[in-house]
Amino acid sequence: MDALSVVTQLRDLASEPQNRAVIVQDEGCLPGLVLFLDHQSHDVLLATLQTLRYLAELSPNILTMKNELGMMVSLESLTERKDLPLDITALAQEVFDILRAPANPVSRTPESQRRKKSQFFINSSSKKAKSVTLHIQGLDSTDQRSLCEEALLKVRGVISFTFQMASKRCTVRIRSDLPTESLASAIAATKVLSAQQVVKNEAGDEVFVPLNPSGVEVQQNSAIPDYLPEEEDSPEREVDRAISRTTAKSDSNGTWLSSAASFLSKTFYW
Repeated sequence: MDALSVVTQLRDLASEPQNRAVIVQDEGCLPGLVLFLDHQSHDVLLATLQTLRYLAELSPNILTMKNELGMMVSLESLTERKDLPLDITALAQEVFDILRAPANPVSRTPESQRRKKSQFFINSSSKKAKSVTLHIQGLDSTDQRSLCEEALLKVRGVISFTFQMASKRCTVRIRSDLPTESLASAIAATKVLSAQQVVKNEAGDEVFVPLNPSGVEVQQNSAIPDYLPEEEDSPEREVDRAISRTTAKSDSNGTWLSSAASFLSKTFYW
């Protein structure tokens, strides 16, 4: 069991909305994630920030996360580092801004709530990034959306993305040096989805531009490792709702979370 294995799987758990409260309430997971923000591995840093971004989607989590010892200091430190890739510093800034925002917004209209739910790692502050709008053939359900999310998450250089399910579109914010064809190649690798770029012509009308994914090398953040084995000596904590994850759903999810928390405790608390 290593840091990357733990944090990538916590990220997978956090991607399921019903798990986010449980993860934040666990006494070992959140402190461990804060300590991972000081990790030397860029892959660990990115996966940790993605996990925190997921957890911050649940509004009641924000105050707990903000008050966690070292959280805001570590996030701010990441935003100021010049030796990190743009996708890491941009996401660190986004998570920092979310946690720093007022706890009680002035108003929340149904439309704004719908927009919020459709966003994923959305960030518009970086000047060294570009936005690409894709029309994704086959984007017909939440299952296909999850498949597309997993594909985009693996592409190194993807900073954020948001879906418009009704129009089968995905707006992706990427590093300026990342070819758009890399996105099409990653999406085509799902075998059930394909992507075209949406642009405006001289008349201002939207048109679809075919993207050729063949022969395009996609740089990946990291391969998602196998799920952690259960440990016989891992203490199991009772939780008020079930933990679930996107794959291997027949395994004992509560035991897995205990295993991860046990790893964090043994690694960072002595």
